Amino acid sequence: MRIMKNTIIILLILSLFSCAMDEESRKNQATALRNLGEAYITQGNYTDALKELLAAEKLFKNDPFIQNDLGLAYLAKERADLAIECFKRAISLKPDFTPARNNLGTAYLANKDWDLAIPLFKEISSDLLYVTPHFPLTNLGWAYYNKKEYNISEKYYNKALEIAPNFVIALIGLGKTFTAMGKFNDAISKLEKAVQLMPTLTEAYYELAKAYKFNNNYEKAIFAYKKVMELSPESEYAKEAKSESTRLGKE
Repeated sequence: MRIMKNTIIILLILSLFSCAMDEESRKNQATALRNLGEAYITQGNYTDALKELLAAEKLFKNDPFIQNDLGLAYLAKERADLAIECFKRAISLKPDFTPARNNLGTAYLANKDWDLAIPLFKEISSDLLYVTPHFPLTNLGWAYYNKKEYNISEKYYNKALEIAPNFVIALIGLGKTFTAMGKFNDAISKLEKAVQLMPTLTEAYYELAKAYKFNNNYEKAIFAYKKVMELSPESEYAKEAKSESTRLGKE
């Protein structure tokens, strides 16, 4: 009888050990798939990234990093609704996961839910341990720009640029804000710096062309519009640039 009891105990221990090994194996497989998915995201291959990350999720659903990566892949494929669900799951699994909070705010921006995004970015920007506070500050600038609260937008873009003076996204955002406020010389100053820092960025030239146009500097506006057409000939930017440069050439 005692031998039977000992045998049962040993079998239970082996069973538990086997389960633990299986779980550890699944986690390792999920991590490998997540790493592959992240590599695809870096390459801009979001379809293959999503395939690998969904496979990883099946193996280990309660991994906040997999959920965050899934959110990024969905966001890149313009499914902000699914991205929001993933980012929320990541935060519920890891409440101190600040990058996932920032990504959730970005998904809200993609959905044009400005008032849902703003509190998140304010919370993140005040987190002293967050290593890139100029990201949420720039996102706040964009949210307030879209709410047409340009003075507040300007404040947050300037805060971002105090931390990272060469952050091109903030420079373009501030340039757009100044254009909306009618401060065309200030807009031109920021946008010219943006194109100097990133001379192949179509949006920077497009916004600079608009600022030149509103400032009645048509020659420079036409030049900037031509750069837009040169950099992205098939884009919507290029279509408008061609129309505007033709119109300005007749004035």
